[in-house]
Amino acid sequence: MGKMSLEEFFQLLKKYDIDVLEGVTIEGDLEIEVEETAAADQSSLAYLYTVVQEVQKFLYYANLAMGHLTNVSSLLGMPNPFAPQVQVPQVPQVPQAVQPEAVVEEKFKIPEKLVSAKFEPYKVEYPGKINEVVLGATKKDGGTRDKVVVLGGEKSLPFYLFDADQPNLPAIAIDIFDRKPMLAKAVREHYEDVLEDPADWARKAVKEYGADLITLHLISTDPLLEDTPASEAVKVLEDVLQAVKCPIIVGGSGNKEKDPEVLEKAAEVAEGERIMLASATLDMDWERIANAAKNHGHVVLSWTQMDINSQKTLNRYLLKRAGVSPNDIVMDPTTAALGYGIDYAFTNMERIRISGLKGDSDLAFPISSGTTNAWGAREAWMKDSPIEEDSDWGPRELRGPIWEIVTGLTLSLAGVDLFMMMHPGAVAVLKEVMYTLGGKISGSVADPGDWIVMEG
Repeated sequence: MGKMSLEEFFQLLKKYDIDVLEGVTIEGDLEIEVEETAAADQSSLAYLYTVVQEVQKFLYYANLAMGHLTNVSSLLGMPNPFAPQVQVPQVPQVPQAVQPEAVVEEKFKIPEKLVSAKFEPYKVEYPGKINEVVLGATKKDGGTRDKVVVLGGEKSLPFYLFDADQPNLPAIAIDIFDRKPMLAKAVREHYEDVLEDPADWARKAVKEYGADLITLHLISTDPLLEDTPASEAVKVLEDVLQAVKCPIIVGGSGNKEKDPEVLEKAAEVAEGERIMLASATLDMDWERIANAAKNHGHVVLSWTQMDINSQKTLNRYLLKRAGVSPNDIVMDPTTAALGYGIDYAFTNMERIRISGLKGDSDLAFPISSGTTNAWGAREAWMKDSPIEEDSDWGPRELRGPIWEIVTGLTLSLAGVDLFMMMHPGAVAVLKEVMYTLGGKISGSVADPGDWIVMEG
């Protein structure tokens, strides 16, 4: 577009009777001619600056006027006098579309078969290995047991058969006592005829209920009960060793002053049988118990209260200070039952197991669980809820065993190698589940090759 003087611009506005311009932008360059003589005159330059300001104001209001004119033209259906002349481009002729069927057939043909690919299961290989601990001794090893129980030996997490074989599945011991204890009705009814005779109790636990081991608790030695002398209490151990030919675990009453003496005597009378002494703890004379196990060829149970650092410390004491062999130590990090801290117990045990697999020699030992602690939960043995507005808990004859089963099964997944239990039904169920997961039970349904697989 060519040049237009201000006078020509004013004539254009006058022609269309425009007073206000609004919404219109005027673009272009403004040229003002000034005589050379005026350039040196300061008053002339000031005058020129004033003129430029006035022109800027004029252009602003001219834009406002054009906007109003555009609105009026639109309302009256008249063409906008300031509308730019737009040349409508020629619309090109659209070629005939290709038939969709032809496109699908040519470019999106459905393949006859999928691309074959081989899936390789992800495998975790840990640098460490859990120590193997043998409980019991047969005749060739200087004992009288018909069989031994081997704990540990894992190179992977429990039942991860796609990572590594699990050479020794968890074993189950049934608890018996040297005096008639207070038991939940659901448990007592299965042992009512043998509660007065520990030897018969042990026989029933092994022959009828399938116990792999027997845990004998010499609770009569407690100074608050009969305070049975250690030398007399261990006679019950001799009777049990004669009654059954499976490996034996011996525990005291939990009295930290009396237990070292009791376990020392038990180690003497059971020499050659490779029993497990339960337990050495940080708050009792653990060194005395460790020496008894070492001097008479037994295994020591290292017991701590749900703290991985305490467990590591006690294990190191047994190894370094007492000189116990790594193959003669089993850990008990404490079992909290279902609903009573099982999440803490699980986390602690799993951390211990993973640390052992990663190469921590202070934690690379089999783990034992006092699963019987499940019967300390009120939901396992009370007939009804003590809370009035609570819902029905269901029959305790079923509820109690389920409490023990779930406690044991949960901790088996954390890496427990030995379960100390009581209810025969709970023992049977837990053993079947573990043997199924471990691939020891065959059959179309139980065979893990049919259903325990890793898929991509």
